[in-house]
Amino acid sequence: MAFGTGTHETTRLCLSAIEKHFDGGSFLDVGTGTGILALAAARLFPEARVEACDTDAKAVGIAEGNAQLNGVSDTVFRVGSVEEGRTASADCVCANLTAELITQILPSLIGATCGRLILSGILDSQRDTVLTRLQELGVSEAPEVTSEGEWVCIVV
Repeated sequence: MAFGTGTHETTRLCLSAIEKHFDGGSFLDVGTGTGILALAAARLFPEARVEACDTDAKAVGIAEGNAQLNGVSDTVFRVGSVEEGRTASADCVCANLTAELITQILPSLIGATCGRLILSGILDSQRDTVLTRLQELGVSEAPEVTSEGEWVCIVV
């Protein structure tokens, strides 16, 4: 079963950030799991272009089924990564992964973003590592950092 039931702190943090920062246009969910973040974006803005990718084919299949169950079957799910360059840039990119993976693919995440970047799956003890990596990559905007329990969400 794919990760992503909506009860984990990082999922809730991402959902709150999507609700606050996504105002339509285009949305990309990197590491979609069950698709909950992509589905939320599609439900908030039915006219938006919503895409999602995951390296796990089983997760993508589950996400596609969830999209049909939630009436947002226009959402595009694919097996793969943001690093493959097959992804169009998006007004809002969301990656609820791990801090280690986020820091590895951060150049690709930044490259896919033409608006807001939402990052979670980051423990509070890893926050500074991700913030430092953002600065190293030239992100000068002061990030918004929210937390729940031991988890944080960074929005730039």
